[in-house]
Amino acid sequence: MADEFNPDDLEVLPSHRATVGALQVRRALPQRRRRTVGAWCFADHMGPADVTEGSGLDIGPHPHTGLQTVTWLVDGQALHRDSLGSEQVIAAGDANVMSAGLGVAHAEEATGHYRGTLQGIQLWIAQDDDARHGPAAFQHLDDLPRVEVGAATATIFVGEYQGQRSRARCRAGLVGLELRSHGATDATLALDPGFEYGVIVLEGEAQVDGTPLTAGALGYRRPGRDELGLRASAGSTIIVLGGVPLDHEILMWWNFVARTREEIDAAYDSWMADDGRFGTVTSPLERIATTAPYWRGPRP
Repeated sequence: MADEFNPDDLEVLPSHRATVGALQVRRALPQRRRRTVGAWCFADHMGPADVTEGSGLDIGPHPHTGLQTVTWLVDGQALHRDSLGSEQVIAAGDANVMSAGLGVAHAEEATGHYRGTLQGIQLWIAQDDDARHGPAAFQHLDDLPRVEVGAATATIFVGEYQGQRSRARCRAGLVGLELRSHGATDATLALDPGFEYGVIVLEGEAQVDGTPLTAGALGYRRPGRDELGLRASAGSTIIVLGGVPLDHEILMWWNFVARTREEIDAAYDSWMADDGRFGTVTSPLERIATTAPYWRGPRP
């Protein structure tokens, strides 16, 4: 049967629900029909949820390889701790960028002082070959550039848009924006024709090139377009991710991004053996473990 989908149309893909730590999330990436958008390979919309001084994300120490985490909060605060010794509260409007390289571990916790609503998005970027074999690093950004787009403010947390560039140290050929509308917005976003794009509505309602897009779905746009028409209701919050399509496949399992199963097996064995590869996170939360990759078969 011929594919009835017109490649010039916006592809709308529903997110699926998952539980991460203490929160329910809506996972827009990865999914069966769309694994990546550029090098963006993971997108979890967290909350909104009520948190307290002692209970928040509640994600205990866990490992990463081959990726960068980009944490962006719309509401609230959370505490990041990692095996580099970082201990950083992130608030709405700030970004935390952690580069895993060959290995890092971190935890996401309650702050000890914030009580209220917590909402945001957790994003992963697949690192290129040089970075994924390199050292781990952490950045906290609280001075991100902003530009006005119609009745909305665009905050640039990764890459460049309209001549403004984020200081986030990420691979080239990527952009990540938050659009927050102050009133009903009818605007045109400039696109890089070499990028593919994903649009995720966190709050409110939007139309992307005339196609309705609500919270809980990913709108995907193939490369080749130089603009995107956006209509959004007042008070909407929208994430726009773009990037050059990957020219190679990546393998994702649990918290690891790699090229081969052997790389993932080695990372898993190191974490379970606690052999020092991932360091130590000073956290009151329990260290997270998981069963072996499925391709290794059942345990004896």
